Amino acid sequence: MDFHLKKRARNEIKVEVVSLETKYPHNVMIYNYPPIDDIQIEEFEDLALERLRLLRIFDHAGAKGLRLLSDDWKEYVNAELSREGLRNYLRLCTTSGGSATGAKHEADIQTRRRDYLSHFILRLAYCRSEDLTRWFIGREMEYFKYKFSALSGPEIKQFLETNNFHFQPLTESQKDEIKDGLYESTAGQSVTKIELLDFYKVPFTQVLDLVRGRRCYLNAGYAYVNTHDLVSIVGTKQQDEIEQGLQAAKLLIDDVEADERIARMLKALHTSYTGKDYTVSREIAVPIESLDQLSKTSMPLCMRICHEHIRTQHHIKHGGRMQYGLFLKGIGVTLEDSIRFWRDEFSKKMDVDKFTRSYEYNIHHNYGKKGSMVNYSPYSCLKIIKEMAAPGDCHGCPYKALDQTTLKSKLTSYGLSPSACEEVMYFVSRGHYQFACGKYFMLTHNSQTEVAINHPNTYFEESQNLMGNRQKRNPSSQASQAKSKIHQNLIKGHADRSMLMGQDDDELWRIAESQERAYQSQKGISEAFDDDLDLTEIVD
Repeated sequence: MDFHLKKRARNEIKVEVVSLETKYPHNVMIYNYPPIDDIQIEEFEDLALERLRLLRIFDHAGAKGLRLLSDDWKEYVNAELSREGLRNYLRLCTTSGGSATGAKHEADIQTRRRDYLSHFILRLAYCRSEDLTRWFIGREMEYFKYKFSALSGPEIKQFLETNNFHFQPLTESQKDEIKDGLYESTAGQSVTKIELLDFYKVPFTQVLDLVRGRRCYLNAGYAYVNTHDLVSIVGTKQQDEIEQGLQAAKLLIDDVEADERIARMLKALHTSYTGKDYTVSREIAVPIESLDQLSKTSMPLCMRICHEHIRTQHHIKHGGRMQYGLFLKGIGVTLEDSIRFWRDEFSKKMDVDKFTRSYEYNIHHNYGKKGSMVNYSPYSCLKIIKEMAAPGDCHGCPYKALDQTTLKSKLTSYGLSPSACEEVMYFVSRGHYQFACGKYFMLTHNSQTEVAINHPNTYFEESQNLMGNRQKRNPSSQASQAKSKIHQNLIKGHADRSMLMGQDDDELWRIAESQERAYQSQKGISEAFDDDLDLTEIVD
């Protein structure tokens, strides 16, 4: 017998490596094939939140009443994309796919990859309900149309070929036959530019929106569409792909959510806060003696109402303590001052021992000092709007929770004129509570600049910046450092804390600046701010 091992023929499987440029060849892509990439859970979550920030910008632009693709709309969207750190997505929307070279080209390809993957990740989050699906499709189509509008004529032809749109532009002789109709139906273009445009002959049923808007020439059941209006046709296919993809994702959602980490993230995604982290205040400490004045000048309505409630009722329910307590932590109230603030108020209705037993632990818990040791984040606008306040509660979003009569009365009592109240109520009546808060900010600060309010601590920070109390200073400037030191000492309470009661922060700043100038002229900046400086003398 032959016991020698026989070699078996091995079938080697060759894995074809496809470059990213081949997989994502174009800035504008039809999302028709789900990606098969392997990614880490951290990147999965980063991509989801990045896409959500992107889509929310388009949502805010629409809520402001800006017409899609108008100059004002583009200006707002471009500014927000830059502000949110999404400049790579801005390049996809404003530059042609082949214009970049070298490092920029590589960055664009990476952005295309993130764009493609993040779209499919959000399908898993937005397939759950009709309302979520409608919101997602609307924002995705606005994003798609913006990208498509940046394409040049040759790039549009490449896009049509890549995605199997079998449209051929009219020949010059065909255009001459119907040129009068093309001139009349193409608005906003000169005759010279119209002659340079490519036109496509398609069944009129594929461009009903153009027909409805009288933006194309009709003849014998066909519509003649110019290059820029082709988005009406390709957009229909894109929308069909997204709708069908959402239906497919809905069937697979149970399998996807077998991983609890993914399930938890997807369920909470739509209401996730995507702005600045206010878990720990990195600014100067805010003394509790200044809260009465700050509530009038720099707190949003939701927090001002909570503050006034605790100051008048000397008690507030758990929801209010969480909402307002975490907000105070975010603006810079220390743990010790926070305990003192709540103890001083609650002890007006109960003895100190009861407060210590029943409430003090929760304050330590919010600051991450006891219990699970989690440093909790202040509530965002989305979380506050979702809060269902019961009768007698003062927390939640007042623009949503209060009836219009009560809300108008509250705004009037805070100094808004009837016409100003109507400006705020315009957004309230349409359910745009954050825009109502932004309008309230503009009116109370006499500001002409619109502020995107998505977090109460953002409101406070923007207010302080506008009032000059938290302006960024040049660390290399000695004079700036000197002013900063005086201001920090005043806020931290090295001076008599009673001086901050009921006085405007601007007055303290002016006093500090005037004293600083006096010291500069007498001793020089280096001698004016030694450690032994008595700030009570400055205020006097």
